[in-house]
Amino acid sequence: MQSTIRSTSFLPPLRQLSFHTPHSIQQALAGLRSLYFPPVPPKLVLHKRHAVAARIHDISVPDSGYASAEGEDGEEDEVEEEVSQKLIGHEDIKINVLRSDPFEREHAVKWLIGLIARSDTWIAEALQEEGYGDTFEERSRVVDDAASLLSSFAGDAEPEPALTRDFSFPRSSGGSPIYIQSNDGALLTTDHTSVGLQSWASSIILAERICWVPSSFHFNSLNRPGVRILELGAGTGLLSIVASKFLPAAEIIATDYHPDVLANLRLNVTANVSGKNQSPISVHALDWSNPPTEDPFSEESFDMILAADVIYHPDHARWIKSCVQRYLRRNRHSDSHRPMFWLIIPLRSTGRHEGMDAAVEHVFPTLDSTTNSSLDSENGELVILHKEEIARRSGVGRADEGSYVLFQVCWR
Repeated sequence: MQSTIRSTSFLPPLRQLSFHTPHSIQQALAGLRSLYFPPVPPKLVLHKRHAVAARIHDISVPDSGYASAEGEDGEEDEVEEEVSQKLIGHEDIKINVLRSDPFEREHAVKWLIGLIARSDTWIAEALQEEGYGDTFEERSRVVDDAASLLSSFAGDAEPEPALTRDFSFPRSSGGSPIYIQSNDGALLTTDHTSVGLQSWASSIILAERICWVPSSFHFNSLNRPGVRILELGAGTGLLSIVASKFLPAAEIIATDYHPDVLANLRLNVTANVSGKNQSPISVHALDWSNPPTEDPFSEESFDMILAADVIYHPDHARWIKSCVQRYLRRNRHSDSHRPMFWLIIPLRSTGRHEGMDAAVEHVFPTLDSTTNSSLDSENGELVILHKEEIARRSGVGRADEGSYVLFQVCWR
């Protein structure tokens, strides 16, 4: 019986995924589903002479296929016991032991995550290979099944608790570090757009850099009334809160899309921005695919736009560009400051988010690749003035993040 075999034994190694057919992967998925999410046995149907008069059935738990009886009929108990043994089988105890083994369960979940991370390449290979007997559609169906199974694991798991994280960012000029307390909410397993509930490495790295040398981001020329700063995909609001520490006179608009993310963002702003005056940070919903123009999103009204880890699809890069085109000022107040868009994203070498830096460079050409490299051109084109790759640090970031790229974008 395959379901009694440990998942560490029957799951094929993912490093050899290219050599596996959809059928073999589907068998592995079926084994996991059978082990951890077995189908509910059919309801017991007894012959009329063995029918139980009254049954107590708790509908608050999954139907096990059996209902406990109130009665003393020994013959009925014997019939139920006999059928129960046939349906459940003698290996039920072994299966329950495997299901409760945390190591086996963790291995199964990691295998599913790894399969989905490699799925883009595996599916694409079906378009190039001949004679393997499978198609693009077959492999896509297998990946969809794997995603569905992973969702079942997520829904079955205990909810991840919220976490309070303390950040202390040092300053090159000395003095007290910038202290920020962030509430990282539990991710919603049923909604991938809730990722903004947590502080990701890109925002932490950019916040650290701003605090270390704020003049590198022209914060010294922005510390005056009338300056407006916009953060796209603010998440927990780390960048907006850091900006408010250095630019108390500026108006800062922190935006996101998901309602739960916005609620958590407001909590973080309230917890970190205090004083007699009104907070310089206001929180608003913003849909990148349909950027508004009504107050406070006046066109060409922001002196700086910030964004961290917001590109997960080429469409996101295009939507982000449309927002920057609409909101970033075209004129500069002085030679010391040009309206700027700062974007930092992680470089991922595997999975469906691989190569998102290329998507950014596709929509924002580099300055030296344009026909006219003058920044004073009136063509009105957004270009990458500078980009820098930042090495990954131990203890910061996800395992699939190899490094980070910081883009400096402005009008030319």
